[in-house]
Amino acid sequence: MSTETNTQTSTSKIVLVTGASSGIGEATAIRLAAEGHHVVLGARRTDRLQALVEKIHSDGGAASAHRLDVTDRDDVRAVVDRVVEEHGRIDVIVNNAGVMPLSRLDALLVDEWDQMIDVNVRGLLHGIAAVLPHFGRQGGGHVVTVASIAAHEVVPTSAVYSASKFAAWAITEGLRLESDPGIRATTITPGVVESELAEHISDPATQDFVRVYRRNVIPADAIARAISFALDQPADVDVNEIIVRPAAQR
Repeated sequence: MSTETNTQTSTSKIVLVTGASSGIGEATAIRLAAEGHHVVLGARRTDRLQALVEKIHSDGGAASAHRLDVTDRDDVRAVVDRVVEEHGRIDVIVNNAGVMPLSRLDALLVDEWDQMIDVNVRGLLHGIAAVLPHFGRQGGGHVVTVASIAAHEVVPTSAVYSASKFAAWAITEGLRLESDPGIRATTITPGVVESELAEHISDPATQDFVRVYRRNVIPADAIARAISFALDQPADVDVNEIIVRPAAQR
C-alpha cells in the first residue's frame, strides 16, 4: 500500500515512522506531514494506516504507508529499501513501535516478556540495521528512538519493560558514539502519555495499579513536538535525549 501527494519542498525529509497506526506514531506522522515532510507510515494495522494517509492528504500533506512488522527483520529491511527505491533516500527513521504489558515477575507471564523484547529491543535493532547502509551511502541520516521514562526508573510491574526501554536508550546512545558526524541519534523519553499501551496489560492487579499511575497524562502530540524539534536542528547539532512528561508526574 503506497499513496502520496506532491507537496514536498526542497527542505522536506523522508521520514519512516514505525508504530504509526495510533498514539505517538500517529501524532508524529500528522505533525511532521503538516511541517512539510513526507511521512511513510509503518504498522501492522493497514486499515488505520490508510485512514491516516487519507487524513494527511486531505490536510495538504504528503504521506504513504506500508504494512510493517518490526519483529520481522526481513520485513523491516524490505520496507526501508522500498522507501529508498520510491524516494531516492531515507532521511529519518522514528523507531516508535512498542508494547507495554506490565506485570510482576512472579506472575510469570513469560510470553509477554518475550513480546516486549521482540518489539521494543529487536524491533529497534531491525530498524537501525535496515537504515544504516543507506545512511552510510547518503553520508547522513537520523535515528530517533522513542523510549520511556521507564528507561530511567523501575517500579513494581515494570522490570522487563524498564529493561527493554533501558536497552533502547543504550542502543541509541551506542549508535551515537559509533556513528560518523553525519548520522544523528536521538532518544525521546516520554512520561505518561495518552496511548493504547496500557491496553496491552493483561494482569488484573497491574491494571488497577496503572489506572492510578496514569491519572495525569499528556497528549501524544507533546512527544511529536519533541521529535519535530530534534529533526529541525541544523546538521551540526545532535539532540541526544529529550525527556517529556506531565508536570504532575513524580
